[in-house]
Amino acid sequence: MKSTMTSKERVLAAFTRREPDRVPINYLSNPGIDRRLKEHFGLALNDDEGLRQALGVDFRTVNAPYVGPRLHDEVPGRRVDPCWGVHTRWVEHESGGYWDFCDFPLRDATVDEVEAWPMPSPDDFDYDDVVRQCEVYADYAIVTGHAGLPDVINATGMIRNMEQVMIDLITDDPVFLRYVERKSLILLEVTRRTLDAADGAIDVLWMGEDLGTQRGPLINPKLFRKHIKPWHARFAALGGEYGIPVAIHSCGSSSWAFDDFCEIGIGVVDTLQPEAKNMAPAYLKERYGDRLAFHGCISTAGPLAYGTVDEVVANVRETLAVMMPGGGYALSPTHQIQDNSPTENVVAMYDAAREYGWY
Repeated sequence: MKSTMTSKERVLAAFTRREPDRVPINYLSNPGIDRRLKEHFGLALNDDEGLRQALGVDFRTVNAPYVGPRLHDEVPGRRVDPCWGVHTRWVEHESGGYWDFCDFPLRDATVDEVEAWPMPSPDDFDYDDVVRQCEVYADYAIVTGHAGLPDVINATGMIRNMEQVMIDLITDDPVFLRYVERKSLILLEVTRRTLDAADGAIDVLWMGEDLGTQRGPLINPKLFRKHIKPWHARFAALGGEYGIPVAIHSCGSSSWAFDDFCEIGIGVVDTLQPEAKNMAPAYLKERYGDRLAFHGCISTAGPLAYGTVDEVVANVRETLAVMMPGGGYALSPTHQIQDNSPTENVVAMYDAAREYGWY
């Protein structure tokens, strides 16, 4: 089939629930499988753009790089985020490894310590680089933001400990509330300045908040609506102010929050783990397809990791058959493709998307 749309046009059609020429395609991965894919295609290990072109990816992400001073000292045996002070340590597993969160420097903090905790200034980001990146990716769907925007639960758990965050939400802990407020206001301003600098070249604002286990809500919906939804609403309103679709990443069984997303102006939902409760493609399409567009559905815990090439192709075709009609769908792995996924399975996934995703 011959393309009749640019990547930008294709994604915007899908995200406004119209039928494009073919289903848009996206790519997310861990370092191990990313390296193996580049080797498969004969690419240099730093050739991210070459890999995206080889896979037929329609999305490109643009964010303003931080260019200010290092705010948090390095620690032996750890990675320390220079802006936010989150600590991680390397943990190996049978197919690779992760930089996992540790130490939790604000776990026992007071409000005064949170007030004194160094955080980046919105002035210390390079918005001119946003303009340059947008020029390079002009024909692609340009996204700003990420799954950590504002990511109240996870991002605060990274520095305060997840158990403590669960307690914080129930008890209205002022330490938690102030930390979230300080960080979210900075992220909101950085995002606004990024959109201003792009001057209409950015197509999608991406947010994130993991809200589900495999079986249901991660927290009581009342706590979500009290402490998290108001921040989501401010970011979603920013996307609306600039006239672009707003997408949100949420892992697990999170469809319980989709009505809330619609209410505050979020129009695209990402991840869509099909094995989680009330997340099957048919359920989502039937119940929310007239109000939301979808991005994801190809499980990184299913045939992509554990099946054969034929099973991967069948999974892609089945998902497309459900999600394509009427538009409103972009094909993507449910998370970053994990290192335990065979290279041939991942290649088959993208080959199938390009072959069977035409309208």
